[in-house]
Amino acid sequence: MRGMENGFNNDEKPVRVGDGTPGPGRPKGLPNKTTALLKDAIIQAAIKAGGEGEDGGLVGYLVKQANDYPKGFLPLLGKVLPMQITGEDGGAIQIAKIELVAVEPE
Repeated sequence: MRGMENGFNNDEKPVRVGDGTPGPGRPKGLPNKTTALLKDAIIQAAIKAGGEGEDGGLVGYLVKQANDYPKGFLPLLGKVLPMQITGEDGGAIQIAKIELVAVEPE
């Protein structure tokens, strides 16, 4: 911070958390506790809503949502798909063939 060298402000008073100056805050990358608890609760609710058995649980719930509400499910799917697609062994994608097919108008 500007004007704060060696833990002192311009008035030569020690800077302490709680004296009106902002504290260090949450470390970068550490999720908010409330957000983490909410995400966990949502996942637990989805697991219970999906039911028991092989086709149940979280996957069963998500399959039901995908079938019943595709407009809401597809944006969710877009968020979890990888942002970059690579070819074999992480290399570039190789295009082997491009084919143009004429289609008669209806």
